[in-house]
Amino acid sequence: MYRIGHSWDTHKLVKDRKLILGGIEFTSELGLLGHSDADCVLHALAEALLGSLALGDLGQLYPDDSQNTLNMDSKIILKKCYNLILKRGYHLVNTDIMIYAENIKIAPYKEAIRKSIADILNVNIEAVSVKATTWEKMGFIGRGEAIAAEATVLITTEKGI
Repeated sequence: MYRIGHSWDTHKLVKDRKLILGGIEFTSELGLLGHSDADCVLHALAEALLGSLALGDLGQLYPDDSQNTLNMDSKIILKKCYNLILKRGYHLVNTDIMIYAENIKIAPYKEAIRKSIADILNVNIEAVSVKATTWEKMGFIGRGEAIAAEATVLITTEKGI
């Protein structure tokens, strides 16, 4: 049995916040605004996992008006969401992640992000694809106002995949 999940997440870039993408802290004067650490890469991945088994969304599990989730590390969010998948007898086959950023260079961090995600999920790094692109100066991402990430996952109950 196979299931597919997909999600998109975006956060506004602001001063005086850390920039964390895929569990990796970037060197940047701008960071992402959010209730948690605002890691849109891990948020998109966690929500894609939830979607693959119709388990709701991050807003249901981690409300943005709760003091319990304020400044929460998104690695914890991703791990807890993946544990919901594992408890139902599924595991990740692979994930394909696209990061959309105009002025923040992702390429120097891509392998570190892949390793971070593989470590969080305890999967082979070959199961994690991370790509990046710009929006060619168009829209809120193209103006450097935000960063977004999109994730697709394939999960299965089959062993040895």
